[in-house]
Amino acid sequence: MSTDTQHGESSLLIQLQHGLKREQFERALHDIRAGWKRRELWMTLGLQDVRQRYRRSKLGPFWITLSMAIMVLALGLLYGQIFGQDLHDYLPFLAAGFVIWGLIASLVNDGCQSFILAEGMIRQLNAPLSIYAYRGLWSTLIAFAHNIWVFLGVALWFGVDLNWNLLWVPVALLMLFLNGLWMALFLGLLSARFRDVPLIIGSVVQVLFFITPVIWKPDMLPGRALWLDLNPFYHLVEIMRAPLLGQPPALGNWLTVIAITIIGWAVALFFYSAYRWRVAYWV
Repeated sequence: MSTDTQHGESSLLIQLQHGLKREQFERALHDIRAGWKRRELWMTLGLQDVRQRYRRSKLGPFWITLSMAIMVLALGLLYGQIFGQDLHDYLPFLAAGFVIWGLIASLVNDGCQSFILAEGMIRQLNAPLSIYAYRGLWSTLIAFAHNIWVFLGVALWFGVDLNWNLLWVPVALLMLFLNGLWMALFLGLLSARFRDVPLIIGSVVQVLFFITPVIWKPDMLPGRALWLDLNPFYHLVEIMRAPLLGQPPALGNWLTVIAITIIGWAVALFFYSAYRWRVAYWV
């Protein structure tokens, strides 16, 4: 076989590989867009998940609010005394951080289960795979809508300055859910293939709770700048906690979150494009 023939076959093979990768990428994007258009389906499924969790309960989903309120009050009184903090300042900080952390932790942990819990539906229902990621996000949003009342109650009781900075909250919430979507697609994919991933991620999230300023304030950590800057969860929490407490979010926090979002989506789309079709065999 001549050198020209070998070179021609190699060029054709490279072109086919590039064409296949491009086609897979376009199919992945189409899946995500088609999943978004099926909002009625995944919103119904997400609401059903919440109702199923509290079936036959007198309070129903309001147990979410009650348990969060008890947790915030107990931790606020305990750690307020341990850290020697003024409750008028510390309890609103803790309530905001705890509610936001609950949102972020649910996005991560539920994202790992997005495809595993939908095993039967994935095999029987001809629908975009991304609807199961949207389903988990919607369930998390419903829980957050219950929990945010805990912070609002604490904020009104202690006279937190709820000003125009609250307009940043919907933007921050949108950014958190953009990150939650790529995590559901990526971690859900890994978890479907390797069932140890949800356990590992759950343990990591528990550790990150204690090293992220949720129950302690950033100014309590000496030499805190580098430690906090390297913690992505700090920035995710802060872009929403600052406006809830009447303060403008810092530019550095926003730039870090934007960078996390871009990198996360790039990684998620790479893996989702390549392995999305295998999920039905993995679950």
